[in-house]
Amino acid sequence: MPRVFKATDIENEAKEARRDYFDRHTPHIICPDKVKKGKKFEVKVKLGENYVHPDDPDHYISLIQLWNRETLLAEARYTAGAYGNKPGHFEVGFYIVAPEVNMNLSAMSVCTKHGLWQSDDKPVEVI
Repeated sequence: MPRVFKATDIENEAKEARRDYFDRHTPHIICPDKVKKGKKFEVKVKLGENYVHPDDPDHYISLIQLWNRETLLAEARYTAGAYGNKPGHFEVGFYIVAPEVNMNLSAMSVCTKHGLWQSDDKPVEVI
């Protein structure tokens, strides 16, 4: 099983190195705070605000997943070179239909060199 990284895991690194490491690997969820029951809405998952991630043959983002609690909602798989063999901010948009109950979304990303990374939870109210 791969190691799961969160922001508290790399406390011994220098401050700027930590910021770089987390920024390029940790997924962030971008979506409305409130959605209508039974309606389709977009959820973006993005890696990196300030630092880009490599897209090299041996070091790239291979997977981004979207979860609602313990239920896998969607995933996107990548191969090396999917971003043109150039460093970039990996981002994917998923369209899902809101269930009848509130959601607690999270995202996971896999770096082929640095393992599995998890986002902060994103609560979504269903009205």
